[in-house]
Amino acid sequence: MNQCTAVTLLPPPEFLIRLAAPGGSCPEAGHLLCELAEHHDGDHAMVLWDNDANRTAVWARWRGERATMAELSWCGAIDPRGEDACGLFAGHPSAHDWDIVDPTLAAVDAALAGAHPHLFSERDR
Repeated sequence: MNQCTAVTLLPPPEFLIRLAAPGGSCPEAGHLLCELAEHHDGDHAMVLWDNDANRTAVWARWRGERATMAELSWCGAIDPRGEDACGLFAGHPSAHDWDIVDPTLAAVDAALAGAHPHLFSERDR
């Protein structure tokens, strides 16, 4: 299943803009890329940073141009091979991350594997 292609800008917080001195550089907006599977329900979402102390992460969630931030618990699912935990938030509205493919990264990986097969295992090709 392909990754959602939704993108939005996260403008800097208003207090940072006010702190920027006249003539100084103003903080720039950052791009948010949805990490959920395409055709998901609800808001788009991207993890901003994790909080190891309480096993949560801060996620940016958006619909349209307005983004909010929320601290959410990690999804507790483990992949069928028992190797990795899902890297999305608990209750996410799409497939688990091991079933989501970023088509751009997949194309880059395929090109690199073709050009440099010795750098990739059989499982990666």
